[in-house]
Amino acid sequence: MTFDFWWLAYPPLGLVVGFLAGLLGIGGGSILVPILVTLFLAQGFPHEQVLHMALGTSMATILLTSVSSLRAHHARGAVNWEIIRRITPGILAGTFFGTFIASRLDTVPLAVFFACFLCFVSSQMLFNVKPKPSRELPGRIGMSATGLFIGLISALVAIGGGSLSVPFMVWCNVGALRAIGTSAAIGFPIALAGTTGYLVNGWAEGGMPPHTLGYIYLPALVLIGVVSALTAPLGAACAHRIPVATLRKIFAGMLILLALKMLHGVFA
Repeated sequence: MTFDFWWLAYPPLGLVVGFLAGLLGIGGGSILVPILVTLFLAQGFPHEQVLHMALGTSMATILLTSVSSLRAHHARGAVNWEIIRRITPGILAGTFFGTFIASRLDTVPLAVFFACFLCFVSSQMLFNVKPKPSRELPGRIGMSATGLFIGLISALVAIGGGSLSVPFMVWCNVGALRAIGTSAAIGFPIALAGTTGYLVNGWAEGGMPPHTLGYIYLPALVLIGVVSALTAPLGAACAHRIPVATLRKIFAGMLILLALKMLHGVFA
């Protein structure tokens, strides 16, 4: 295997992604996808495949990050396993079938969709709308439908679900730290179904760069995944010690910048 200088960029990226995954209960795809698109373009990968590769690789790294993050939050009693049990079937179905939709979309419309999604999530973080005190989590059917929707969107934008599941749970009056911890656990079934889907959809794709498996770029998976799994517990520890609201506002601004950067890279 020939060493590529660009591989040196992946471990620092994993450090940041892992820390934020533990801190905010996100899988890290909202950060990974725009940066991976930029790195893949710089490496000279085929333009029409870079976003699909970024989506697939991001999903695969979330597998490692989510396990590390959920273990850290579970140790602090911040994971609601009843929510996990009720939402997982919809999550698995929505994520897996969502990968088939994403793999058939062109790069530009998928990038525009992803950028719009990031801006939407950022606005929710910035304005921090408070839920009605009487609002509760829906029943079994409602939770399954919610899981289906979160899984579908997660497959299209390769997130661990935290950007949707945390606001949803907080909107239903689940405590912020418990929502973050539970979201970390939700990231695993999303990543499992998403990784499988992107692996299947990219398996027969021609003209792929070396060291790829389906739409998954293995050097990025290993170098990002291992480091992110080490730093996720540090983020989880910080989540229980510092104000989350302030950090979420900073994170929202970063999401907007990353969305703009990704659009620039794709259209350029």
